[in-house]
Amino acid sequence: MAADALLHVEALDAGYGKIGVLHRVDLIVRPAEIVALLGPNGAGKTTLLRALSGLLPWTAGDATFAGSSLRGADPRACARAGLVHVVEGHRVFTQLSVTDNLALAAYDLPRGERSARIEDALQVFPEIAAKHTEKGGALSGGQQQMLAVAQGLVRRPRLLLLDEPSAGLSPVLVDRVLLVLARLRDAGTAVLLVEQLVEKSLAVADRVYALAQGRIVLNAPAQAPGLAARLERAYLGVAA
Repeated sequence: MAADALLHVEALDAGYGKIGVLHRVDLIVRPAEIVALLGPNGAGKTTLLRALSGLLPWTAGDATFAGSSLRGADPRACARAGLVHVVEGHRVFTQLSVTDNLALAAYDLPRGERSARIEDALQVFPEIAAKHTEKGGALSGGQQQMLAVAQGLVRRPRLLLLDEPSAGLSPVLVDRVLLVLARLRDAGTAVLLVEQLVEKSLAVADRVYALAQGRIVLNAPAQAPGLAARLERAYLGVAA
């Protein structure tokens, strides 16, 4: 395992039943680093996040987080270890208040600790802090996405797996969410970011992987010369 890796994925295979999606995936995320995972639709990006967070079993390979294998770990165990997955699609409880949504994310913590973490998460997103008594369903799409990210932050993750946070958001709100990711990195949280907005992802990321047809076809610094052309080839499934 790479000595400085927080997350180290080695030769990972995963899929759905007999349908293989991921094939010998290798990937590293270091502490306090934003890694963008890019690729065309159907490449296996969401499948990889699901496999890492315990939502999907593997068929081969291994992944270690903070030195311990994730094999067999369920989502609860992953979250307690500090690996938190914010799934795609603004998944909030629409009939519960903003505060209650955050409280559910911290259900297993002592009351005092839970309150402190909710307050910290709301400070990250003043837009939803001002609506903390309103139901999740009354929020705009962008505010629901902020709430979904805040739910992850309540766990105070060491690594945040974030799937398509820009989906359905205006450019202004996309920039707002990505700015939060940069601040999280500066505070010591690592992020594995799945995104379709390539330029915005590269602007905030330290490194980038490209996934095509279930295989890693590119691994490079986000500011590497000629990266745009290499990504174009990678999106076509050609090793770059």
